Amino acid sequence: MPDHYFSPDPAAPETLRTIRVPLAGRERELVTATGVFSGDRLDVGTSVLLDAVPAPPEAGDLLDLGCGWGPIAATLALRSPAARVWAVDVNARALSLVERNAELLSLSNIEPATPDRVPDDLRFATIWSNPPIRIGKAQLHELLETWIPRLAPDATAWLVVQKHLGADSLQRWLDERFPDHDVERATSKKTYRILAVTAPSED
Repeated sequence: MPDHYFSPDPAAPETLRTIRVPLAGRERELVTATGVFSGDRLDVGTSVLLDAVPAPPEAGDLLDLGCGWGPIAATLALRSPAARVWAVDVNARALSLVERNAELLSLSNIEPATPDRVPDDLRFATIWSNPPIRIGKAQLHELLETWIPRLAPDATAWLVVQKHLGADSLQRWLDERFPDHDVERATSKKTYRILAVTAPSED
């Protein structure tokens, strides 16, 4: 099987690099590496997401789904210091980088975790994600079917998806798959869509 950023244990040698990225209103120095998603820069989709979404909830459990080296998780943790941020990825190298970057930024509220390490009873006050579209449609749908139902009542998942990688068809699928949720295209920027999926209120 080829080595991808969504491989649990990348075979490529780990080459660390330091980059400067704008997060939560400031330039910050973080560590990245080979074998993870966008290991040489803050990718455009993530940048679009971070610029477009409203402020995260101040407290509760927040989720960065498919965290990579952690720019979304770090932003959530910086903007909501009283919240607990779950940085979830299958890639062990990515989770190690998230841990390093949390230390660099003196953040104690980030929990790097593989999906199986997240307690089943947790409900999230928000989900921010640049989802791994390239894992394939079936696996992407399975991923979203696992995590979208774990939104707390009235909580919103914010997903950034490139238009030519199926943003509009994903929006239609989300609408059909989660008929009790409010699914909308929140905004479009460059070649990306920001999709918002909001859980229903508590009965």
